[in-house]
Amino acid sequence: MNEFLFGILEWINGWVGNYGWAMVVFTVLIRLVLTPLDVKSRISMRKTSKLQPQLAALQKKYANDKEKLNQKTAELYKKEHINPLSSCLPLLLTWPILIAVFGAMRTAANRELLQQITQLLNKEAPTLEPWLWIKNLWMPDSLFSPAYPDLNTMRQISAAEWLQWFRGLDQAQLPALLQGMGLTEAHFGSDQLQATVQTIQNALAVGNPAYAEALTVPQGMSINLLITQVNLVRDYNGLMLLPILSAVSQIAMTKLTGAQGPQQDQTQATTGKFMMWFFPIFSLVLCFSYSSAFALYWVAGNVVSMVQTLVINRVLDDKEKNKAAVAGEGSVK
Repeated sequence: MNEFLFGILEWINGWVGNYGWAMVVFTVLIRLVLTPLDVKSRISMRKTSKLQPQLAALQKKYANDKEKLNQKTAELYKKEHINPLSSCLPLLLTWPILIAVFGAMRTAANRELLQQITQLLNKEAPTLEPWLWIKNLWMPDSLFSPAYPDLNTMRQISAAEWLQWFRGLDQAQLPALLQGMGLTEAHFGSDQLQATVQTIQNALAVGNPAYAEALTVPQGMSINLLITQVNLVRDYNGLMLLPILSAVSQIAMTKLTGAQGPQQDQTQATTGKFMMWFFPIFSLVLCFSYSSAFALYWVAGNVVSMVQTLVINRVLDDKEKNKAAVAGEGSVK
């Protein structure tokens, strides 16, 4: 699945010529594919919302008999031709797709980062992938992440990808900063990988002045957060807009979805409030830690989803109004 989605992304990139805009187009395509499920979910939510008075009456009547309450609730849903799980179906499908897209993003990012590392090891200027305010789409959109691959990013690349990269090098003409290290395939095994990556990063920091300069932390730009320390690097990669936008758009989408959903009891309302803040914080941390490309997918996905929700609700509202108008005319006649 990862390779399939990565192939689609590559095809779009070949068409638009930039991975950032390719990611936006890719996100729109994914959301369009899920549109029929979104429509079905909205219709189910509206039907369920109209049943709230009857559901509340059942809950009151059978408050001390959970088995009977479940039975009567199921009978009511069956009578009204409502599948209570249909409103959850888009979410159940969205998460596997999100995970697959995350895998595709990691594949794309790691391949591009390894290519940039090769160029840096040859003391060449790396070919970065800029997008608007972001210097390198494969690094996090952050003031605390450099545009060039750093040790933290290198350690996120799997042993299999490092080994494939090493096998693809011309062993007769290794990159300048790898010559004399005596690296073999064994050094990229899972037991030695971390030490090998540290060695490669040290070689870059010592042997490539441009790389060392990019990762320089100006005096007074280290911030101690008790559990960790973050450094404002000289050549930072972005302005942290995508992580912030991911959290803001997540809050907006949750509120929009909640406003259109059925009325909730106290327990559901408490859970809803928790989720409303959990997901924005989760998205903020995730998009702050991983590549800007994935953060861009997350933000674009939220924005497109909100637009879809507004359009779908407008269409369904118009249909209900037209249906009510026709029913009213029929009663008059």
